[in-house]
Amino acid sequence: YFASGTIEEPLFRHYGLACPIYTHFTSPIRRYADVIVHRLLAVSIDADSTYANLVDKKHTEKVANNINYRHRMAQYASRASVNLYTHIYFRGRKRDETGYVLFIRQNAVQVLIPKYGLEGTLFLRSNNKNDLANLEWVFDEEEPSQTCGEVKVTLFMKLLVQVYLDTSDVQHEKLALRLVDPVIEGFSVPRTLEVEEDKGEGKREGEEVTKNNKKLKT
Repeated sequence: YFASGTIEEPLFRHYGLACPIYTHFTSPIRRYADVIVHRLLAVSIDADSTYANLVDKKHTEKVANNINYRHRMAQYASRASVNLYTHIYFRGRKRDETGYVLFIRQNAVQVLIPKYGLEGTLFLRSNNKNDLANLEWVFDEEEPSQTCGEVKVTLFMKLLVQVYLDTSDVQHEKLALRLVDPVIEGFSVPRTLEVEEDKGEGKREGEEVTKNNKKLKT
């Protein structure tokens, strides 16, 4: 949010809506920014009385900055809450889930797991040079892709990944991913033994990923 007249007019443009000028104007019970807009409009058309601070540009700018700060804090709190409960859910358990490659880096791939609405990083190399899992991956930036032996990982490729909570650093616990399928000897991990009610679903997902990857190889 900003007060008009405090920034250059080309910056008024709303990127998401592709509008040259945009302001909030919804129910006042939702956002304080809407309340301010309603009051200013009412004053400009002589539909309501005003007070000095309302028409003071510097004061309005302070209000906008405070709204922006509160909005950011609310977003951070929301994300922290999601992370907390996600960590609680995965604590002490491992799950094999279907994921899709969203982004390919030089040493990792970013994977979306639709079932939980989560994104995770599947690291392909370890910082430890003596790690036996440090296989040779060939990164193609143009395609983009990562290739290890006969397995090529490409954008939007369907994978089966093991999701678990990495508690190696107590102060910085985080969700981590390991590759289950396609199978790469020395890199992939075995399927997780899941609880009884989840076995059927996990097995079907794993079989489907395996079948699709075999088709890609042929």
